[in-house]
Amino acid sequence: MVVRLRLQRWGATHRPFYRVVAADSKAKRDGRFIERLGTFDPLVDHSGRKKVILNFDRVKYWLSVGAQPSEPVSRLLYFAGLYPKLPMRDRTSSACPKAAEK
Repeated sequence: MVVRLRLQRWGATHRPFYRVVAADSKAKRDGRFIERLGTFDPLVDHSGRKKVILNFDRVKYWLSVGAQPSEPVSRLLYFAGLYPKLPMRDRTSSACPKAAEK
């Protein structure tokens, strides 16, 4: 069983709210999960900040046993200081062959 750390969408229409969960890689996005590790609110509050709450001990544990974070979760973990920065994706014309044809 491959475990991934990923976001599970909650909230209402146009008001997203996410849970950071450890889940089996074959489970649905909002389906079964093994453990809830934190929350992420992407909407800016009145102080101009996005709210992220993580259980650092449990995130470190899941990373130590080989869980792979998704791209959005790895960005959150990078800003929290728990994960190295991902390399930039190649956005040149050679990476986008349809854009090069135009």
